[in-house]
Amino acid sequence: MKTSLPVALVTGSTSGIGAAIARRLSSDGFALVLHSRNSAEAGRALAEELGSAVYVQADLAVDAERVRLVREAIAAWGRLDVLINNAGISRVIPHSDLSAVTPEIWQTLHEVNVVAPFRLVAEAETALRESAARGRPGCVVNVSSHAGVRPKGASIPYAATKAALNHVTRLLALSLAPEIRVNAVAPGLVDTPLTADWVQAQQLWKERSPMRRAASPEDIAQAVSMLVASDYLTGEILLSDGGLNLT
Repeated sequence: MKTSLPVALVTGSTSGIGAAIARRLSSDGFALVLHSRNSAEAGRALAEELGSAVYVQADLAVDAERVRLVREAIAAWGRLDVLINNAGISRVIPHSDLSAVTPEIWQTLHEVNVVAPFRLVAEAETALRESAARGRPGCVVNVSSHAGVRPKGASIPYAATKAALNHVTRLLALSLAPEIRVNAVAPGLVDTPLTADWVQAQQLWKERSPMRRAASPEDIAQAVSMLVASDYLTGEILLSDGGLNLT
C-alpha cells in the first residue's frame, strides 16, 4: 500500500497521550501507523476511526519486536516521515525507599524508556533520510517528562530514564542533522485515567502551576504537532508543565 501523504509512526498510541497525538497528526494530514504492546482491539478500532491508519502490535522490551515494528510500519505505506516515541513505562516508588528499587526495575525501565526509542530511531534512520530527500527533514519527537528535567517523578529510575532520553534526544539531533530533526516534549502531570487518583499531584498543579491545571492529552498532542510542523527546530526539550517549573 502506497500513499502520497506523509506517514507517522506513533508508539503507545491506543490510549491517553499517544491516542491524542495520533488523532492530532491525522487531522494534520498524516497517514498513521498505530502501536501498542497489548491493546490490539483498541488499536484496530482507532485505525478504523482515523481512516488512513494501520495498527501494529509489538513489545518494545524485545529488540526483534522493535525491528519488526519499524519494518512493518514502512511496508504498510511505503514510507516513514515522522517517528513519535511515546511509549514508556513507569513504576511508582517513593524516592526515599532505596531498597525497593531493584536492579531488575532499573533494567526494565531503561530498556523500554531509553534503549527502545534509540533503537527505533536507528531502524527508521534510512526511511527518515528518504523523507528529507522528498523536501522536508525527517522528524523524531520523543515523549519525555518534566521528571527528566527536575528532581521529581514517580520513582528515581523513571526520572533517570527520562533524563537519559532527553540527552539522547540532543545527541541524536547533533548526529542526524540536517536530514533528520530530533526533539522531545517533556510533560508534567497529564489528566488521564492513570493519574485520576494522584490527589497530591492534582492539587499541586491546581495550586502552584501558573496555568492552574494539569495538561490534557490534547495539550501535549498540540506541542508534538508544533514540533512536527517545524522544519528548523532540533535538539529542543519542550517542557510542557503549565509553568510549574517556574515556581
